[in-house]
Amino acid sequence: MNKFFLVVGHTYGTKLRAKAFLVTTAITCLLIIGVANIQPIIEFFTGDEKTHVAVIDRTGSLYGPLEKQVSHDQIALTKITDMENEAKEAVKEGKWDGLLVLSMDAEGLPEAVYYANTIVDNQTPEELKRALSQLKTALSAAKLGLTDEQMAELYKPVPFQKVALEKNAKTEEELNQARALVYVLLFAMYMFVLMYGGMIATEVATEKSSRVMEILVSSVPPVQQLFGKIIGVALVSLTQFFVFFAVAFAALKTSGQEVWRFLGFDHLPASIFVYALVFFLLGYLLYAVLFAVLGSLVSRVEDVQPAITPVMMLVVAAFMIAMFGLNAPESAFVTGASFVPFFAPMLMFLRIGLVSVPGWEVALCLVLLAATIALLIYFGAKVYRGGVLMYGRMNIFKDIKRAIQLTKK
Repeated sequence: MNKFFLVVGHTYGTKLRAKAFLVTTAITCLLIIGVANIQPIIEFFTGDEKTHVAVIDRTGSLYGPLEKQVSHDQIALTKITDMENEAKEAVKEGKWDGLLVLSMDAEGLPEAVYYANTIVDNQTPEELKRALSQLKTALSAAKLGLTDEQMAELYKPVPFQKVALEKNAKTEEELNQARALVYVLLFAMYMFVLMYGGMIATEVATEKSSRVMEILVSSVPPVQQLFGKIIGVALVSLTQFFVFFAVAFAALKTSGQEVWRFLGFDHLPASIFVYALVFFLLGYLLYAVLFAVLGSLVSRVEDVQPAITPVMMLVVAAFMIAMFGLNAPESAFVTGASFVPFFAPMLMFLRIGLVSVPGWEVALCLVLLAATIALLIYFGAKVYRGGVLMYGRMNIFKDIKRAIQLTKK
């Protein structure tokens, strides 16, 4: 076991002290802080900047009501008496950000044309369109002789409630909070498996290309070496994940925004976090074994990416199904796929977070996942021991067979 912990300690220490790891962690932490405080940052750079729009009112009666409907936090309207061509030139010269020309159609209802140097900014025209639509509705109601009370009743939304009949079913608010958390954790699981799975394969291939693998295999049993690499990199990933989580927690708590409250972390049961950790670790271990085995079959670091691409596609497929499952967690497809070991870490966790899953289904999923991991470890250790001693061009299926034959010798 001393040799096993030596491999773990060497892998963990080397990766933790690497400049790339430190720089990536620091940059990501800064990005997390920036995202958590995005609103204050935008306001700091934009200040009280508004879009200044000149208005030519050909009707003589629309400007006043329109000004009351427009959001003055975003747009500043100014009525002008210039000719239209002169106003357009003023827009081109930068005196105004836009020009709005108001008129009436044949039925006596408002219509408008908006001029700007470019129409990239969609927010201002949409806000003006919204205000004019409300004004048009009011004028149409006046023509029909409807009172304000009748108008309010006409546009009053239909009372509509959603009530779950199952005893333990989540409420709509709980579902929204759980869906946000599940999405965040699914994305984290997806990114970390891809990032650190590739790191394991690269680590094995790098040592193999340096021709020190023969010495390692002769001094450290292959299973200990395999698990030493996997657990060493797992500790690195968990360290980085803990740093990111701590930074995100502190940033959201101190940013003064509603993000933390929207996610509803304070109201979610502790069990969902336990399931998140369990499925994260099992999913990582499942894919890490595959990445390590494939990394042992290549002779050069450049061949790592093509070798691990099939496994990466499995991770991507699991994530895509999980994204679909966020809106249909009870579908037969998602339910069935949640028992497939390569999809289970994401899909079963998704189902647990969003719907009531029977205990036997969770237990069956965990048993299947654990059995698959054990089988892969047994098979992977055989391939790993022979694979690290093989050099030359890569052919995955032939190389696996050769690696097992080398193990028997």
